[in-house]
Amino acid sequence: MPDSVYKIIELVGTSTDSWEAAAKAAVVKAAKTLRDLRIAEVSQLDLSLEDGKIVAYRAKVKLSFKYED
Repeated sequence: MPDSVYKIIELVGTSTDSWEAAAKAAVVKAAKTLRDLRIAEVSQLDLSLEDGKIVAYRAKVKLSFKYED
């Protein structure tokens, strides 16, 4: 079995509903242009606020995919 190399990118997904939906948005968007996604790791969660109220959930997601020449 040949050795493999994986590339990791970081995306920020947003949602007005939840952190889970924000993370899913990042993965769904990446899957449209990247092949062979392997692992998604949520590395940070935060909120966007306006007037002291939550307006968006944000999830920073690290995605890995197999690197091809």
